[in-house]
Amino acid sequence: MRNILLTISYDGTDFCGWQRQDEAGLKNVRRTVQGEVEKALEKIHKVPVVLYGSGRTDSGVHAMGQAANFLSPIDSIPVEKYPLALNSFLPQDIRIIEAKEVPEEFNARFSATSRVYRYFICPEKIQASQTRYAWAVNYSPDLDRLNALASCLRGELDCASFAASGDESLSTFRFINNAHFFTQNIFPDGKEMVVFEIEANAFLWKMVRTITGTLVNLDRTGAPLDSMQKILESKDRKKAGATAPASGLFLYKINFDGKRVHK
Repeated sequence: MRNILLTISYDGTDFCGWQRQDEAGLKNVRRTVQGEVEKALEKIHKVPVVLYGSGRTDSGVHAMGQAANFLSPIDSIPVEKYPLALNSFLPQDIRIIEAKEVPEEFNARFSATSRVYRYFICPEKIQASQTRYAWAVNYSPDLDRLNALASCLRGELDCASFAASGDESLSTFRFINNAHFFTQNIFPDGKEMVVFEIEANAFLWKMVRTITGTLVNLDRTGAPLDSMQKILESKDRKKAGATAPASGLFLYKINFDGKRVHK
């Protein structure tokens, strides 16, 4: 069998997240990204194929570079043909960007060394075409203040303050490589948006959205620059701000070439 790694892009608006949802022996009771790709894989292979994702995204969250692998029982399809073949069976809100063969022991989840997310923030009025992909905050964010507030998000940290109720992780410690804000001109009108990028070995449930919502609230209210550090040290979700909407969040990239630290 060949082990094939896919790079997947999707608009998460109309999905109940990444993970396939089965109930009482019924498959795909809700529309999910994993479920749709597995259905396309089954059409090509004529047998059920399991897709192993690098991580889950919640309902409404998008991806530009989700990674997932599967074991192919056939050798007749050149690996570079998989994107075209799969896209012909997939809905328009999922696109396979790339396919490549990887070693037999490779697993998209356990082989990943870091995940990169980007959150898109529109300071002012937002175009109708962008409402699915950004958070309109209706104020002018101060990038210098936001980056100063976020400067504490580096290294091995207890991120309990940013974990949603119901998170089932065994540990709330995560290793954050980088967290920073920058601006980018966004298609289709070239409007300048604020982008928050964060890279870590892994994330707690709704962690990125909670960090984003907290930082924006601290900036908007003119909170002292050590406020985020104090919230982090409190290990208390009640001290953090509201969770930012799912619409602005993208799983941007999965890295496999760094140093792997704990989950």
